[in-house]
Amino acid sequence: MADVDPDSRVSGLDGIFARFNRSDAPGLVIGIAQHGKLLYRRAFGLASVELAVANTPHTRMRIGSTSKHFACFAALLLAEDGTLDIDASIRVYIPELPVLAGEPTLRQLMTHTGGYRCYLDLSVLGNVGAMMEKGDAFRYQLQQQDVNFPPGERMAYCNGGYHLLSIAIARASGMTFEAFLKQRIFEPLGMVNTDSVPGDLTVVPGRATPHVPQPDGSYRRGVLPLEDLLGEGSIVSTAADMLIWLAHLRGTKRIGSAASWAQMLSPARYSSGAVGTYCLGLERERYRGVEVIHHAGAVDGGASQMITVPGHGLDIIVITNGAPASPTELAWLVIDRLLGDEVLKAASPRVKTAGLEELIGCYWSQDTRTLVELLDDKGDLGFNLLNSIALPVVADENRYCVTFPGMGPLAFRHVQASPESDVPVIELSNCGHVDRLVRLPDVAPPVTEFASGLTGEYVSNDLAARATIGFDGSGLTLAVRGARSGWSSELKVISREVAATTATPGKLSVPAVLVVERDDTGRVHGFRLSTTRSMNLHFARTNDNATQERES
Repeated sequence: MADVDPDSRVSGLDGIFARFNRSDAPGLVIGIAQHGKLLYRRAFGLASVELAVANTPHTRMRIGSTSKHFACFAALLLAEDGTLDIDASIRVYIPELPVLAGEPTLRQLMTHTGGYRCYLDLSVLGNVGAMMEKGDAFRYQLQQQDVNFPPGERMAYCNGGYHLLSIAIARASGMTFEAFLKQRIFEPLGMVNTDSVPGDLTVVPGRATPHVPQPDGSYRRGVLPLEDLLGEGSIVSTAADMLIWLAHLRGTKRIGSAASWAQMLSPARYSSGAVGTYCLGLERERYRGVEVIHHAGAVDGGASQMITVPGHGLDIIVITNGAPASPTELAWLVIDRLLGDEVLKAASPRVKTAGLEELIGCYWSQDTRTLVELLDDKGDLGFNLLNSIALPVVADENRYCVTFPGMGPLAFRHVQASPESDVPVIELSNCGHVDRLVRLPDVAPPVTEFASGLTGEYVSNDLAARATIGFDGSGLTLAVRGARSGWSSELKVISREVAATTATPGKLSVPAVLVVERDDTGRVHGFRLSTTRSMNLHFARTNDNATQERES
């Protein structure tokens, strides 16, 4: 189908962004082109609320994790040079890394299938809100004694993998990561306002201030908690420069071989044989029936979405510096507007809760320590993995599918319980690996029962942090403290062995699942703490606790 006349399509775009056209709040920049022709490039809101300076189409902003595919492309350029092998173990380039459950390749780190835990997640779990020192990101990766899963088994988003990839790029190229990107990618393409900037304490001319909204309507300056950010999210750019890059990504290539670009756009295959949608730093999937290639990014006080619809030559970049909006949702609205219902298919409807009420509840796998909650989200079925966020569910033939940001394909189906039991069971497919989860009782055991033998002090070597579990007779709390900061949370008891942290307004806490570990006599000797990016972190009882128990 021929594309609609641009004038009639573009005329309605201002309506999408009108609410950001303010002189008292941070905003965003947006660029849209089709077949290389600029359709729309505008800026809204303030680059600095403090100085009352407006955003312009040339304002520079962080693009966050949208940086990741630049790191992948850099690695492929070195592979073309013959100085780096992306299918070699990361330990070829960083031999000081520990040998854990196999050695992930650089390619597996690029597709988030390496299995490593994420340093950024670890830093939050141990020192939430605290600034990391230079080298801490690398040290977190070096001190791990376990992994999320063996390399290639499944996908879990890992900034740490990209940090390691960037170190390998620097070592193989003989120059800094920042210099390599500038010399081999940005300068050849004329991206004159794009740089890899390792920290927010560096003054970057023309860059907007990241703004973090506060409950009272004021703003806090957004600062990433480290000064050696690399390929996981270091790039600062403009809408104009990102349109240059998008045209190159989608169209005729000036740098990079055809073989390299084919690899960039090849999705990961998991050990189950299933194929995902995540390629080398890029998502490749379908939106309302058309193919889209994209990647989003988020930083403290900003966010971005880069997307191309190659079949229609449509390129979109949205970058915010604190506007109250999702760049991803805005990009979908732009595609809806510009392509229209004549081209796009109807979106898959959400699954309704009506008729599925018996599925509502928590499900648990002892084998994989996986907790799933199926819930009613205003009449729609919601899915929550490991106490993270409630996500929509859509139907696909005889199963229910969930799109979880930063994870591979997830689907589940309700199966009949064994003849000896009427307990509901779901089969969860994660990257093609199937796990059976059993419905937990709706009524949790008393807190006193759960707390028995659990209170006291614990230590985690992987996290370099200590934890305290306390019980005041009615409520159970978990407090975690690293070298520079800490957090605490009330625990919601879910079963005899499982509890979840809870959020309290105005109080630092981290969404996680706690699993109690007991020996054969029933005595507690530790617990495991899991998020979707750092699973099964072990906390062992301290010697002080053991001594106290023997004395008692």
